[in-house]
Amino acid sequence: MKTYHPFRAALRRQAVLALTLALGSTAAHAQLGLPSVSLPFPSPLGRLGGELLRDPVARLDRVRELPDVRALRLTQARRLLRTHRDLLEADPRGEPVVRREILAWSPSPAGLAAAAAAGLTVLRENRLEGLDEVVMVLKVPEMRDTALLLDQLRKLDPEGTYDFNHVYIGSGAAGAAAPAGAATGVDGTAGAARVGLVDSGVDAGHDVFSATAITRWGCGEVHHPHFHGTAVAALLVGRSRQFRGVAPQARLYAADIYCNSATGGSADRIAAALAWMAREKVPVINLSIVGPSNQTLERVVGTMVRRGHLLVAAVGNDGPAAPPLYPASYPGVVGVSAVDKRGRVLPEAGRGPQVMFAAPGNHMVSAAPGAPPYRQVRGTSFAAPIVAGLLADGLSQPDRTQAAAAVAALARQALREDGTSASNESGLGVVGQAFRIDPATLR
Repeated sequence: MKTYHPFRAALRRQAVLALTLALGSTAAHAQLGLPSVSLPFPSPLGRLGGELLRDPVARLDRVRELPDVRALRLTQARRLLRTHRDLLEADPRGEPVVRREILAWSPSPAGLAAAAAAGLTVLRENRLEGLDEVVMVLKVPEMRDTALLLDQLRKLDPEGTYDFNHVYIGSGAAGAAAPAGAATGVDGTAGAARVGLVDSGVDAGHDVFSATAITRWGCGEVHHPHFHGTAVAALLVGRSRQFRGVAPQARLYAADIYCNSATGGSADRIAAALAWMAREKVPVINLSIVGPSNQTLERVVGTMVRRGHLLVAAVGNDGPAAPPLYPASYPGVVGVSAVDKRGRVLPEAGRGPQVMFAAPGNHMVSAAPGAPPYRQVRGTSFAAPIVAGLLADGLSQPDRTQAAAAVAALARQALREDGTSASNESGLGVVGQAFRIDPATLR
């Protein structure tokens, strides 16, 4: 596990920003608590935003700003570990991981021999065809300690890449109902632009997706619509008489990494979803999920970035003093924080050099499965798709130069308090304010 160095990270960000701006001139980084590893999503994830769904028939004039959501992720993590002891366990930092599983990134024959020597067996092999890599899931024997075996394996094969199979979560919350109201006049049809979503299931039958082309991955032929994935997808590509996302003309590539499974949202599922996006050549991918650093996920993300994919991720809502969350904090990922309707960074949003932009993430609505069709949302989960949608405009395929130019162009549009410098609160500035749909507009 790598140590986080704020000063080193700040230098890295400055170098990345200088490069993107230079490329740009020559060419013209929520929380539902855990999107439950106990999914059926409406149930546990209903609880992800559950405490904020107390009054689903609330009158609009009684709707108030949603409360700070910084405690939700850790509370949900504890609940999941308590409820699913047969399937989940905690790593040494208390983060949920799939019980008795260790991930190996494209292990060598010597690495597999070292695993066998440690008593591990191959549970399954995930071929990441879009990345030309393999993730081996190794099984820890009964009555053996996963953390101790992982440490032993790393010592036996110091050149290999091994880690827990961490579980990742959503980064936002749902609030009171927002009734449908006046039309917003959305234009456009699904076109050549493509954008990816790694999240929970999307309710493709919702009115906001009636004219959206959606290509799905995960769960076989079974669909598991959930609030989080639906809300994030709507902010990306949705449109209806009452609602407009940022890129309603784009085709959505939606990967459900949860699939109503008690071990959904695991690192190996995220890796497989990103490999699918790579195979489909999706240029911009939104990840409104957060969790700890993981060596397998880091390798996947690094490969995607080098191939020219733009990965946009929520920085999380654990608070300004919390350690950085991932994947938003990996090099090359566009980390996104959230602001309220006055442009102020949410008090629970993560801070640090991983923040590249900030976008609306409070006092706004998005689509929800069932009735009512719209709900208030809060968190960095819902700011990230606004940035992803803005970056997707004009990017037809992965390309490092075009990706850098897109980031630089968006930086030129960003609003910064002092007009010049970047900050650990809002990065290069606030973007996408025009895409906030205030609950008051749905009267």
